[in-house]
Amino acid sequence: MSEAVKHLDNSNFEEETKGKVVLIDFWAEWCGPCKMLGPVLEQVAAEIGDKALVAKINVDEAQELAVKFSVRSIPALFILKDGQVAWQAVGVQSRQTLVDALNNALK
Repeated sequence: MSEAVKHLDNSNFEEETKGKVVLIDFWAEWCGPCKMLGPVLEQVAAEIGDKALVAKINVDEAQELAVKFSVRSIPALFILKDGQVAWQAVGVQSRQTLVDALNNALK
């Protein structure tokens, strides 16, 4: 995973997401579809650049955040704008779907 996709946990979540548009991927090492989504997130991060943050949260390491967002199935994707959920989806999504959702949140 490159520097383009930020890893968040309980210790840095609030600071890193405050006042930003953020795409969050809730994932786990043992999740096959989550691994398929990794390269897609890299592409999205490269395309979006500094306009939004692309981040991953490991559900096994940050269970409190998974509970806060009511994550029941992974990969679970959320876009936050001003701390509020602006978009969400479950399962592998295409690069274009994620870029479009981020661009809508950035409007």
